[in-house]
Amino acid sequence: MNDIQIAQAAHLVPIEDIAKNFGIKHDQMQPYGRHIAKVDPIPFRDQPIKGKLILVSAITPTTAGEGKTTVSIGLADGMTKNGKKAMLALREPSLGPVFGMKGGATGGGYAQVLPMENINLHFTGDLHAITAANNLLAAMVDNHIQQGNQLGIDPRQVRWRRCMDMNDRQLRNIVSGLGGSKSGMPREDGFDITAASEVMAVFCLANDITDLKKRLSDIVVAKTYDGQSVTCGQIGAQGAMAALLRDALKPNLVQTIDRTPCLIHGGPFANIAHGCNSVTATTLALKLADYVVTEAGFGADLGAEKFIDIKCRASGLRPDCVVLVATIRALKHHGGVLKADLNKENVEALEAGIENLVQHVRNVRQAWNLPVVVAINHFVSDTPREIQALEAAMEKEDVPCRFCDGWAKGGEGARELAAEVCRVADERKGAALTFTYPDETPLKDKIKAIATKIYHAGSVVFSAQAGKMLDSLTQEGYGNMPVCIAKTQYSFSDNPKLLRAPQGFELTIRDVRLSAGAGFVVAFAGDIIAMPGLPKVPAANSIDVDDQGVISGIF
Repeated sequence: MNDIQIAQAAHLVPIEDIAKNFGIKHDQMQPYGRHIAKVDPIPFRDQPIKGKLILVSAITPTTAGEGKTTVSIGLADGMTKNGKKAMLALREPSLGPVFGMKGGATGGGYAQVLPMENINLHFTGDLHAITAANNLLAAMVDNHIQQGNQLGIDPRQVRWRRCMDMNDRQLRNIVSGLGGSKSGMPREDGFDITAASEVMAVFCLANDITDLKKRLSDIVVAKTYDGQSVTCGQIGAQGAMAALLRDALKPNLVQTIDRTPCLIHGGPFANIAHGCNSVTATTLALKLADYVVTEAGFGADLGAEKFIDIKCRASGLRPDCVVLVATIRALKHHGGVLKADLNKENVEALEAGIENLVQHVRNVRQAWNLPVVVAINHFVSDTPREIQALEAAMEKEDVPCRFCDGWAKGGEGARELAAEVCRVADERKGAALTFTYPDETPLKDKIKAIATKIYHAGSVVFSAQAGKMLDSLTQEGYGNMPVCIAKTQYSFSDNPKLLRAPQGFELTIRDVRLSAGAGFVVAFAGDIIAMPGLPKVPAANSIDVDDQGVISGIF
């Protein structure tokens, strides 16, 4: 059976039963049918954090796939099978990847969160609420200009872009306001995908509704003719935006096939945003469970770095263990093997590709001072010689390495991995987490610190536009903010074709955006953009629904 067939054949219990086992009462929930509910975090506000936080990241992604979400779910289910009180805190899927090429965010095989069709298609409407809030602000900015422009906004310097939760390259750059004076002032405009919007980042980093409104108010939307920043608070949109986001701010409770509870909430991309689920959901899970498994998008150079330097810095959360996911197939790809040949034994290519995994392992230990466990997502094509070579390499690095068969066996196939991760997390002696750079480091030097310490670049080049913007942001008082580097997920570098563990390369920063409400500065490296396009054959071509309402084609 494929993923959706496995999911549809699984038996779900009422979500109230899942909630009750973790101390969530009926009046603290807002049900969405029988198997999904929103949980109100307010009743748990004064409850202390008790859980250990497990951060799952991965090697540099490949077209072969690594299965980070599948391993995250299998790991939590393995903990459940081992008698631990475990909970997941994952991101919500964007419709862009669901209908494009990557797929959803519910795992695979027998390591899935359910109901997978609902989660991947609209879910509880959180991303639509974020889209609406974003576009309300855009409409109010243009309306302010139309209705007299008391703030003196320069239409050429409106920085607030519209968004939608879909891959649509046609909307990346547009001209809006055509049709005469009653239709607004013509100007260059554009769309980002919702997951990459600042409202999504604000949503995921806000502690509560009060913090949400403050962050929304701080969003910089434009410049005046005399160069002054104009904020959402000056436009007066923050209250209405918060009203649109009120219910969305409550984390969504679902269950895995093995009935481990999962809070799915927030869905930023880690290559063009900060890539972590919401602070609200992660914190709530840590109050309800003894072990919380969360993930950070793409490879550890992107998701884990931003989890630590942005999310941990803002929230005070600290991982007790990092799990790095890899597959022998993906490591062979890094070693130069074509996708069509990945099922053939190739120890030499594997040993070359292991360089990528080793560089991630060393980053976690040396840059952030965190313990790490390597999780190998097992495939039937893995040969004994390849397994032996990988285990030997990890033994040389003195890193625990465990195989995971969560896809084929659910939690039962991840019990050994779960036991090792719990052991490492329990034995952590409280050594302080270290960030990649201090707060007071200048913005350009923060970018250089990430580039040299995490990506292992030799130098960083700033375009004239990016350099000017960074200098301006420093003068305006934003210099102490962390940076969020947007770059390709397929390489440590800004060149997606540069595999393995390149060093000494030149990283190019071509553009910079301020996300004042989210509390960071976005630096765009290479050709990365914030509105993806659909591939030649979109995944949407295979998705259908029959006359009984049964959906097919998702995975």
